[in-house]
Amino acid sequence: MQRLYPPIPWIHLADPHNGALDLLAAEHSFHELDVEDCRHRRQIAKVTEHHQYTFIVIKTIAYDKESQEIEFHDFDLFVLPELLVTVAEGSTQVVARTLERLPLEPEFHHPSGVAYLLIDHAVDEYLPVLDAVVLEKPTPEVLQKIFRLKRLLIDFRRSATAMREVLNHLVRSVRPDQPNSLYPYYRDIYDHLVRALDFIESYRDLLTGSLDIYLSALAKRTNDVIKLLTIYGTISIPAVMLTSFYGMNVRLPLEHSPYAVHFVLGVLAVTTVSLLSYFWRKGWL
Repeated sequence: MQRLYPPIPWIHLADPHNGALDLLAAEHSFHELDVEDCRHRRQIAKVTEHHQYTFIVIKTIAYDKESQEIEFHDFDLFVLPELLVTVAEGSTQVVARTLERLPLEPEFHHPSGVAYLLIDHAVDEYLPVLDAVVLEKPTPEVLQKIFRLKRLLIDFRRSATAMREVLNHLVRSVRPDQPNSLYPYYRDIYDHLVRALDFIESYRDLLTGSLDIYLSALAKRTNDVIKLLTIYGTISIPAVMLTSFYGMNVRLPLEHSPYAVHFVLGVLAVTTVSLLSYFWRKGWL
């Protein structure tokens, strides 16, 4: 258990299995199902209203540039009028960036304000990750990469959609006419999240188009290879026939002539040039 910013009643737990969570739950009457959700990770983003507090689960994102893997992690908030309790597993950039921002914005020095900043930073991380999920250049692994990115976007969309429902609930629950209302701020996060969802759909369409382009290019390359091999095979047919003919153990024209080799080579050259000229006129080369 750690008080991250002393001027604000904010307690952060970096281990969901910490016994301090049980003490806080007993002291502030946290529902046992909410505590269970904190300890059983990979929950869907949601918000649950209670009489004494509001329990919120948001999804933070982590992106590995080298492996291009995307992971979503649970970040839990117990928002009380006089206290904010957050629960995460390990360190998270959301907390670090919120601590950097708090000294600059004293208007958010209360539990609901810190909760807003945490959710804002979590959603702000979505778009940079989406911008990084691109195809840089075609490689032999490009098809596998496209399928993996499509799967990542499906997971991304599921988490972002759940986050949208959380923000939708928070926007509806905050009255815009109250003093120091957080309504415009939550509305701004909601707009960012909707834009991220729009980008997800756009990128899914782009990946589908990239897949079609890749398959078309692959089919064209295969056809080019087959065409080239067919041309080579066709050019070699006269040579195979002529050399096979002169390989027979029978009496043949020019058999004892010193110019037989030159004749055979001349015939092969004429047939090769004739076939190449024919293919060129047909536009096959």
